[in-house]
Amino acid sequence: MSRSVSVGSLGIGGDNPVRVESMLKTPLSDREVCLDMLRRLSEAGCEMARVAFPSMDQGDDLKKLVELSPIPLMADIHFDPALAEKALEQGCPAIRINPGNMGDPRKLERIVHMARERKVPIRIGANSGSVSSRQVKDAGGNRGLALALAVEEQFLMLLHHDFHDVILSAKSTDVGETLEANGILHERYGEYPFHVGMTESGSGIPGITKSSVGLGLLLSKGIGDTIRVSLSDSPVLEVETGYEILRSLDLRHRGVEIISCPTCGRKKLDVVAVLSKIKPLLVDLPDGFKVAVMGCEVNGPQEARHADIGVAGSPTGIVFFRKGEIVGRCPLYKLEKEMSLLIEPYRLKS
Repeated sequence: MSRSVSVGSLGIGGDNPVRVESMLKTPLSDREVCLDMLRRLSEAGCEMARVAFPSMDQGDDLKKLVELSPIPLMADIHFDPALAEKALEQGCPAIRINPGNMGDPRKLERIVHMARERKVPIRIGANSGSVSSRQVKDAGGNRGLALALAVEEQFLMLLHHDFHDVILSAKSTDVGETLEANGILHERYGEYPFHVGMTESGSGIPGITKSSVGLGLLLSKGIGDTIRVSLSDSPVLEVETGYEILRSLDLRHRGVEIISCPTCGRKKLDVVAVLSKIKPLLVDLPDGFKVAVMGCEVNGPQEARHADIGVAGSPTGIVFFRKGEIVGRCPLYKLEKEMSLLIEPYRLKS
């Protein structure tokens, strides 16, 4: 078990669940747009958001967002130690820096002192684009090892100051490099919390697939205390994808899980159409509640017997089942009414 750090009231590492985070894609100066996205992210289950903090003139914007955001923020700092100090002064509960590009070592010492004083964790890390030619040479051309060495160099700078509230991160656009780098770092420093993900994974199916494969392999090895799915898309989609990855590994369950068959020539109902009808009904149900939609009753109830409630097509309409046992039948036009009645006892009471 890794040690834990706290970003505001959010615990990361230790016995805390794997956290799901995202990043704002709008300049801090667009306060209302940023706040609206933070609210949407919070509703989707996002637990922390990283925000780019590129200039001092956005200090007031950062302070306001820190005050109003429904989830904790992490200021993303590059090259300028004054920005790291400013983010800490403005009350940001976490910062992301590269200790190696903070200039004068006394400036890093100042940042560490301020972070320790405010109990603010520091996330450090490298991605494949920031690995230097020297590090690649030191690694004998092995870019996965070079990525690990780049992170280790940063980490040792913080350990030199006896600072341990650290989150480690090593990301590449290449799945193999990401796995190797994190494997090396986890073997050496596995007692510290890790942030994991695939950087610049793309958009749509390719981006989701790459992130799912990379994150799935890392998490299955016990590597990862907080994750981000980095997509060229909506931050909300990043969060939704992150939870689906965790669900598939049985690490966390948020909302209803829908099980549906791909259909075949035996189907007796339009699975896609039925899904669109019942999804609006699946509100106020417990996290992890399973609902199945199967094309026929030949295999439907048994293949989805682990579902809490399910519906399958039949020659005369539809059948309803619970944990594999058929509990009712009705014509298709009564689907929504009967489904509502079947679900009602399971709804969470406010």
